[in-house]
Amino acid sequence: MKIGIISDTHENMEKIKAAVLLFNREEVGAVLHGGDIISPITAKEFSALKAPLTGVFGNNDGDKLFLTERFQEIGTLHKKRWEGTLDGKKFLLIHEPDMLDALAASGYYDVIVYGHTHRAEISRRGKTLVINPGEGGGWITGKATAALLDTETMKARLVEI
Repeated sequence: MKIGIISDTHENMEKIKAAVLLFNREEVGAVLHGGDIISPITAKEFSALKAPLTGVFGNNDGDKLFLTERFQEIGTLHKKRWEGTLDGKKFLLIHEPDMLDALAASGYYDVIVYGHTHRAEISRRGKTLVINPGEGGGWITGKATAALLDTETMKARLVEI
């Protein structure tokens, strides 16, 4: 299964639209969002996804109640973290990388996805694959990125959007 991974889109509608096109073109089976979606209006662009979205709230997400309502047809948004299984792999999705080293060192998760730092990372820590897709909005670095993960090979790659 291919999984699309994005974070910190910060209401950049143009980049969200580009990411949705990328994920649909790549025929991902799921999309993970690492937080800082920001506004319920972004649901308009995310609604074009052909795969369900699972996301967590970031420190800049405002109206969480309305975000949750607007995204209910697109997928699910979770308060701090989401733990789940995709294609037989155990995932942890968080926004802020608090305790990231300890979580990865535990070996409990196959994949940990986080955001917040706006710095892309794909690394292996023991048996755990750690992915930060960078910033989907591109506001801070000037470079908007997302990641694609193939759960069969457990290889991830960054893609500029």
